[in-house]
Amino acid sequence: MIKKKRKLEDERHYFVDEAGDLALFNKKGKVIIGNEGCSKYFILGTALIEEPHAVRQELLQLQQMIVTDPYLNNIPSVLNKTKVAFHAKDDCPEVRMQVYKLLKNLPIKVYAIIRRKSYILEEVRSMNRINENYRFNDDAIYDDCVKRLFKDRLHLAKVNHVMFARRGKSSRNESLKDALLRAKANFEKKSQKEVLTANSVISNYSSNEPALQVIDYYLWALQRMYERHEERYYEFVKDKFTRIIDLDDKREEIYGVYYDERNPLNLNKIKDSLKS
Repeated sequence: MIKKKRKLEDERHYFVDEAGDLALFNKKGKVIIGNEGCSKYFILGTALIEEPHAVRQELLQLQQMIVTDPYLNNIPSVLNKTKVAFHAKDDCPEVRMQVYKLLKNLPIKVYAIIRRKSYILEEVRSMNRINENYRFNDDAIYDDCVKRLFKDRLHLAKVNHVMFARRGKSSRNESLKDALLRAKANFEKKSQKEVLTANSVISNYSSNEPALQVIDYYLWALQRMYERHEERYYEFVKDKFTRIIDLDDKREEIYGVYYDERNPLNLNKIKDSLKS
């Protein structure tokens, strides 16, 4: 059978955010992974949204309905947070339920990369043993995750519009463009095919872009399952996750574990990976 060549799409729209953090140490140099409000995992993900404008309108309409609802509009989080933007961590349960019900029915595909911070810590310690002047750089970890997240994504459209949730005051657009170029180069090396598509990279705050609030919600559901073993949010929207890569679960392959429709992610698999 001759495999048909996939038609190149005109453009694709990706929205990128993170869950968890990349903090390893406090100001005194003490390891704080899992303590002092510090996460055990870092997750980077992107939502591929077919019609960003339509999704924005749906979210804005829901937001307006919530902030004018007499049952909800006196809740402090609605007044102080939801009125500005949806944020899964800050929204109250009533709001969160409505957002997830909306997202479940929108044309969205989600891809995610997971790093276990205990493994990152060991990498840092190993580097320190080799070079005592080595200093941990969380931007380098972030950019490496970007590269891995987009390795198999950038050849599918003539133009890829990639919007990153802004981290701090600096947009870091040039570094992010470089990470995407390295992702493209790795795909070309693997496939032995030249990728001629263009990438448009911008950064924005989630409060300014409803589509970034979409990926925030999906990653929060995934994070809750990894961090707290609470699976109900992920189970509700799991059909939107096309691929999840757990880079540090190297029990079978050095490149980690790929979760997709052939190998669905569930809580038991996460628990089993922690036993090794």
